[in-house]
Amino acid sequence: MQITSILAIYFLFWVMCAFVLLPFGVKTADEMGVEKVPGQADSAPANFRPGRIVIRATIMATVLTTLWVLNYENRWIGVDAIDIFERPGHLVTEDTAS
Repeated sequence: MQITSILAIYFLFWVMCAFVLLPFGVKTADEMGVEKVPGQADSAPANFRPGRIVIRATIMATVLTTLWVLNYENRWIGVDAIDIFERPGHLVTEDTAS
């Protein structure tokens, strides 16, 4: 696998992980007992820490990308293992005209 492909997969995993991790560990102003800014939404985070999300997303994306590349190289799980749309036996036609 080329390094550019690995970097593209890493970037996709990183973005996915960042969005998945956004709601974890965030508290609202009501939960923390701090004053709200006028016009602030009730659900707005009061303790948003983007650095923590970047670090967690980086670690998680690194692990997932490593597993992806290892699976690609070693063929642990293939298409046959996850084929959920098998053709029903009564619809399979065999060519007997040969």
